[in-house]
Amino acid sequence: MKCPFCTHLESKVLETRDSEDWETTRRRRECLKCTKRFTTYERLETSPLTIVKKDGRRETFDREKLKRGIYKASEKTTVSGDAIDKIVDEVERELRSENSTEIESRKLGRLAAKYLKKKDKVAYIRFASVFRRFVDIEDFEKELKKLL
Repeated sequence: MKCPFCTHLESKVLETRDSEDWETTRRRRECLKCTKRFTTYERLETSPLTIVKKDGRRETFDREKLKRGIYKASEKTTVSGDAIDKIVDEVERELRSENSTEIESRKLGRLAAKYLKKKDKVAYIRFASVFRRFVDIEDFEKELKKLL
């Protein structure tokens, strides 16, 4: 593992922890040259998921893109960064449990909205307004009535 500070190639592992869902391993490391510490995460490499957009375009599933979208919807709410990470983990787990590696973008959006709705209603409405492309106030009213 290359040190992010001095780029030395040797480090020692100080501590190893598995995540709650056993999907990720966190390792605390120390560079053998500069003695600075850093954290790495291991995740099992799997087949790439392809997201099929509404217009038929295809793009590779990007965890960070989903995370940014949920984070943006969750700004100034009570949803923590850890909660967002867990939502992204759950969404990806459900997508990977499908029989296909091609997933419609609508399904991705519905899954993210489902988990976000459980955490914070305001963040959910923000996310849904972009995902479902609300065009007028009536769309917001319909969704708010479902929540109430």
